[in-house]
Amino acid sequence: MTEQKTTEARNHRTMNLDSMSTGEILRVMNEEDKTVPDAVNRELNQIEKAAQAVIDSFNKGGKLVYVGAGTSGRLGVLDAAECPPTFGTDPDKVQSLIAGGEAAMTESIEGAEDDPEQARADLREIELNENDTVIALAASGQTPYCIGGLEYSNTVGANTAAISCNKNSEISEYVDIPIEIEVGPEVLTGSTRLKAGTAQKMALNMISTSSMIGIGKVFQNLMVDVQPTNEKLRKRAKGIVARAAETDEETASTYLERAHQQPKIAIIMLKLNCSYEEAQTHLTESNGFVQEAIKLVDKESARLE
Repeated sequence: MTEQKTTEARNHRTMNLDSMSTGEILRVMNEEDKTVPDAVNRELNQIEKAAQAVIDSFNKGGKLVYVGAGTSGRLGVLDAAECPPTFGTDPDKVQSLIAGGEAAMTESIEGAEDDPEQARADLREIELNENDTVIALAASGQTPYCIGGLEYSNTVGANTAAISCNKNSEISEYVDIPIEIEVGPEVLTGSTRLKAGTAQKMALNMISTSSMIGIGKVFQNLMVDVQPTNEKLRKRAKGIVARAAETDEETASTYLERAHQQPKIAIIMLKLNCSYEEAQTHLTESNGFVQEAIKLVDKESARLE
């Protein structure tokens, strides 16, 4: 008999789900959701390895690519889409491929997830190479589209990881870094957009955020590479500069203008009382880390004294 995957098992707490009141349904869902962070915690070491692989790729000029289908694929698309406005990355830096293409974001594309050849074609189209990291997303751990993508990724020498929600997942056999977040049976049997989806979203948040911090996209706990492309983000950028440089928002706004709307440069100009050109040089010498740029100048000033 084939071993049943926990993502498809029935939850003994919800065998009478259809007889529960709305309040009872919400309470049991909430209680089940509380178990997800513990399941993620058990995989932190593996999540760390994946994040480090992404940092290594970024430092080599490579990219992060998510590969998934259905809910898992949509979560990858969401995470990739948030990186440019949050961290000022080029859209090619973090990409996401979903079985069925863009249409699959809003509707079910029948059979798309069963096509491993399409994943290979999709990865060839974005010119995947050995400097990149591919993370496959499959709650079941057996999606053919993901497996095909990983097989191709391995042939070009890319880093590979997979996030699934079953132990001993098939997909884990194709990667350098398997992440298996076993959240147990869903409240609604087989509906992996619930706990499994939450677990995958948490892992993606961790990987993308920590890897961006790892390449200098954050100063203290501020998103200093935010792109002020609309009124909300312009206000946010001004507040970030003001807090980072411990100044008022009017001064922060003035320096943002001088820095051509680059928060990092504005912060360095204010903190080090230097010109735009000098701030650019300091940032380049520190590989994009604001904290390091300030420390390097402080050390040099101390040496000269």
